[in-house]
Amino acid sequence: MSGQGRSSAMNSKVALVLCVVVLIQTQMAQAAVYNVGGSGGWTFNTVAWPKGKRFRAGDILAFNYLSGAHNVVAVNKDGYSNCRTPRGAKVYTKGGDKIKIVKGQNYFICNFAGHCESGMKISVFAS
Repeated sequence: MSGQGRSSAMNSKVALVLCVVVLIQTQMAQAAVYNVGGSGGWTFNTVAWPKGKRFRAGDILAFNYLSGAHNVVAVNKDGYSNCRTPRGAKVYTKGGDKIKIVKGQNYFICNFAGHCESGMKISVFAS
């Protein structure tokens, strides 16, 4: 009898672990990858690109551009509105940057001279 009790408890633990693994994989599979700017990539006049899209925390924004021609800077609301890079802002320069967005508002600009002012910036809200 006692052998069956241990076996049953072990089966319950295995089932619980399997459920947790499935839930984690399901959650990870739900993350979407968005190519910022669509087929044109991260370039001028992308400010309207997020319109009509539904983003979730954990989704990935792929910024495709030529390294040296542009960059991506994660900024705050003021940095976005004024096209300024706040102290300590994360700057991406590789040209195939993949950035995981967080819940709430996410702001990105290109801080090359005149680029942000020419619409090379996006604001994305993630639920």
